[in-house]
Amino acid sequence: MSDFALSDLPLQLVPFDAGAKRSGLVIVDEVNGFAGVGCGPLAPPVPDPRVDGMVTETCELARRFEAEGRVILAFLDTHVPGKPEPPYPPHCEIGTGQENLVPALRWLETSHAATLLRKDCINGFVGGIDPESGRNRVVDWVNGHRLEAVVVVGICTDICVMDFVLTLLSARNHSLMPSLTDIVVYEPACATYDLPRAAAESMSLPPTASHPREVAHHMGLYFMASRGATLASTLR
Repeated sequence: MSDFALSDLPLQLVPFDAGAKRSGLVIVDEVNGFAGVGCGPLAPPVPDPRVDGMVTETCELARRFEAEGRVILAFLDTHVPGKPEPPYPPHCEIGTGQENLVPALRWLETSHAATLLRKDCINGFVGGIDPESGRNRVVDWVNGHRLEAVVVVGICTDICVMDFVLTLLSARNHSLMPSLTDIVVYEPACATYDLPRAAAESMSLPPTASHPREVAHHMGLYFMASRGATLASTLR
């Protein structure tokens, strides 16, 4: 295989005017189990500037959406004890506190603008499906508010965020949400974790557990853009 550089897969980040359309904000998994220091096996073990920056950007954006009368949907990764999600260790299990929003976003629990949706799988779109009725709460949220644009933020860029965005794009293209035109990923409010190969092996993990942050974040953005998502550098 020839040498590979991230520049071989270029990204184009652009400003996006969320105020020009009926826009909703989707926050993916900014819970203690992923973003709270020391709050579980998938949370940062020490303060992480990238994760902290994501939370700060998300909080400011959510406050803006609430003030402007726009709607917010927040996913909370929430698992039943004894049903881990391979290949990850048990995390965000009910009753551990890992499944709850980080303190900076806890105000969303009582915000009139916010809908909180607990999910038991990586893909929030799938997690929004009611197994009994077949109705999808994500589709109902978009259609109920006749949203024209959805701005997505959260963690992890290349896992939960990407899975949700890719599925939402296909659902939009399948005309499940007739009003929806733009699916936007706001890059400054997205983050993922860092586990270089050497660190993984020092923890007796297989090499395949390696997860270099910069590469993984870039690849997640690249694949979302390649399917039709807009990557935003700033929001107006």
